[in-house]
Amino acid sequence: MDNRLEYGLKVFGEMMGEDKAVALRATAASTGFGAGIAKLAIGTCFADTWGRDGLERKQRSLITLAILIATHQPLELKNHVRIAVRNGLTLRELEEVLFQCIPYLGFPAVASAMTVMLQTLRDMGLDTESKTSEERGLL
Repeated sequence: MDNRLEYGLKVFGEMMGEDKAVALRATAASTGFGAGIAKLAIGTCFADTWGRDGLERKQRSLITLAILIATHQPLELKNHVRIAVRNGLTLRELEEVLFQCIPYLGFPAVASAMTVMLQTLRDMGLDTESKTSEERGLL
């Protein structure tokens, strides 16, 4: 792989963990379905975007979370909640992202995102007390 892709894999590994970087490298190096998409993600998303020095990764996480909430992308939101925690966001800051989205996106979008966030935080062992709107019988 060229230097740009190696740098992208380094950034990806720092954010998602080395085990995930090894898996992404294998996908990108293969000739199978999705190999080209993996290379594009490594170069464009991680080397050229996440790897820039204009913002801290924590700031990039805040922006990315808001975009994923706005575009209703629950699977990517799960990944980026994990990344946000690795990038230093606290539970309070994650909750503040939801508050910030309410006046611009509405309660339905935020309620859906909150469910995804809580489930992800539980999976990470970071919040085992809070209940989703569905679990509280509100939806």
